[in-house]
Amino acid sequence: MPIRWPLASRQSLDSAIGLLEGHAGVALLGADGTGKTTLAEQIAARLEEKNPVRVIATATQAAVPFGAFGPLVEVTEVGKPAALIRSALDSLLAQADSALIIVDDAQLLDPLSATLVYQLARHAPGRLIVTARTDTPMPSAVAALWEDGLLARLDVGPLDEAETQALLAALDEPREDAYRRTGGNPLELRMLMQTHSAATSLEALVDAYLAGLPAAAHTVLTYLAVHEPLSRTELAALAGDDAIKQAEKAGAATLFGTAVYAGHPLFLERVAQAAELADARRLRTEIVTLLADQPCRDIADRLGRAVLALDSDAPETVDDMVAAAQQALRLGDLSVAERLASAALQRAERFDARLALSYALAWQGRGREADSVLAGVDAEALSEAELMAWALPRAANQFWMLSEPERATAFLQNTRKRISTTADRLTLDALSATFAMNAGNVARAVEIAGEVLADPQAEDMAVAWAASAASLCSARMGRFDQVGPLVERALGAEHPGLLRFTVGLAQTTTLLMAGKAEAAHDVARQFTDFAELAQPGRSIGEVLLAQVLLAQGESASAAKLLGPAAATLERTGYSWGPLSLMYLAAALAQQGEIAESAKALSRAESKHGTKSALFTPELGVARAWQLAAMGDADGALEAARDAARGAERSGQLGVAVWVWEQAARLGDTQAAGALAKLAEAGVQAVK
Repeated sequence: MPIRWPLASRQSLDSAIGLLEGHAGVALLGADGTGKTTLAEQIAARLEEKNPVRVIATATQAAVPFGAFGPLVEVTEVGKPAALIRSALDSLLAQADSALIIVDDAQLLDPLSATLVYQLARHAPGRLIVTARTDTPMPSAVAALWEDGLLARLDVGPLDEAETQALLAALDEPREDAYRRTGGNPLELRMLMQTHSAATSLEALVDAYLAGLPAAAHTVLTYLAVHEPLSRTELAALAGDDAIKQAEKAGAATLFGTAVYAGHPLFLERVAQAAELADARRLRTEIVTLLADQPCRDIADRLGRAVLALDSDAPETVDDMVAAAQQALRLGDLSVAERLASAALQRAERFDARLALSYALAWQGRGREADSVLAGVDAEALSEAELMAWALPRAANQFWMLSEPERATAFLQNTRKRISTTADRLTLDALSATFAMNAGNVARAVEIAGEVLADPQAEDMAVAWAASAASLCSARMGRFDQVGPLVERALGAEHPGLLRFTVGLAQTTTLLMAGKAEAAHDVARQFTDFAELAQPGRSIGEVLLAQVLLAQGESASAAKLLGPAAATLERTGYSWGPLSLMYLAAALAQQGEIAESAKALSRAESKHGTKSALFTPELGVARAWQLAAMGDADGALEAARDAARGAERSGQLGVAVWVWEQAARLGDTQAAGALAKLAEAGVQAVK
């Protein structure tokens, strides 16, 4: 029989209240079963928060964008990461007002939900309590809550011996060996007292508890292990209302509002591990069939059903699967988009499914796989609209991911011959401007982009590509007065993929050359504040921030960012990969880390090519710092001069100023004269 379980009086409650006096919230961290959720509820009671907003993350929701928040958020502006989070945040704050918000089991949050919690910590007018396990992988946005100082961190350990004995006294069931057996872990203690098992681990005690449940109560957990939460009405239709009552009475399940959750996540973890694959599939099929007759409540519910149906015997229609894959793409969940689009293609040959799958793969840096998917399309059978939809990602994939810029350029030119509409031709031209920029032909890129931007028939994608390329080229050419309007034009257009970072690099470069390092830092931080939802976006944002840190002389901080960022980006085909390695090599060399700098430089050289030719001056500067670190002063000066002259020859006069300044830092007496000549040409940096 279940036993009445009293709340334990513990010192950590007073500690948490004390931390909240100086912080907007607290993160309660600890191992499984240490009572983090109970402590959060005790804190709410102490604060006299009678109706806190509860967000409970679950293992099944972790596979779905905004899975944990569901009906608490209304999502608009999908496709724009920062706007997406802002719209979700605004809708959540409108509902929560100034109430306490409790986010439970944050280690199970999907990336979007984790990002939203980070923004909550920054902007919520009320207090925030987050609980999370520390013995399992955690979303980086969750860990940043205390690492960035937004929430106070409180490590929640087990009860001490006195607290354990006080709890047992309240139960009127003293056991001398209880503390020795459980170490004061509250869940382990509860399982021991309820089962009287001889088991010696928390997992084994939970297994004993589950084995002793009434069959009907255990059935409730088997359904929740497949899809948690379920509404009470849904669960009653599946398992029966009496089963729910038995599960609640036994503490195996609990009700929040109209939703039923497991009494503890570990219950479902153990049930899922013990389940046969065929049984799990049968349960999914039952749930999918039941939900099919009910309207979707929100985006998370819609995608959750689509994912659930994948491994059931009641698959969705191909149309619905493709639509869900496209929705996941717009939300930035590439893994869900990949699963859904791939499953749709396995059932039927669909052009729209191939497109969705190719984008999901390419944006994860898996260019070869994306090209294989796109190669399966019969281009001759496509309409002009379909040809455009197919050709743009294929050309981009060839240029960056496959490192085949010549092939991509020729493919784009051949495609243009088949296009009759002006708007579509302008879009192809805009992409060719981006290619020219990356290949280091900045003058040609600006020329093409200017023609696109001057034509009123240019559509948003064309404007975004052209304006972003022109803004970065203008910054690197030293035409700083032209950057601002181009940035505004680019940001005002709907744009795909990672173009916002091109614009960001234009902004930081211009601000640094204007002597506005703090403003440049603020701009760069916008790309690393977890409005960026997934890789490689986060790492690219860190490259922007590292650029600013290097300019501020903070090479150690820059290297700390660039190490993991470069490791992520060099696995993709983006030109940001070589650039991150160039910055990393320079940052390490400036700290005297000769061996590590040499490794980074070697990696940069191996990844560098036509698609990253724009950043050839940065490679030369990295070589110069590496040679200087090795004590080769003459070699360092020669490398810096070569880089500066190369920048001048390519028309990147703004970058040439920066390179000559690096040469001056290395002791080059010729740098002052070179900078004076550039100043006469109207290009100079403000100190």
